[in-house]
Amino acid sequence: MKVTVDLDKCQDHGQCAIAAPEVFRINDEGRLEFDDAPAEELRDAVEEAADVCPVQAILIED
Repeated sequence: MKVTVDLDKCQDHGQCAIAAPEVFRINDEGRLEFDDAPAEELRDAVEEAADVCPVQAILIED
């Protein structure tokens, strides 16, 4: 699984970090950081994070 985030679209709301904290986090500067190749067992959490993103900036590819 490959995760991409359109950082031009992302507004750093942090909903993804709540849904999948193993993959997404807000750094000390308030900006999103993420693991672009998380383990497959995190797929459900990553899909939830993509679903809750207010600006739909998260893309999941197989």
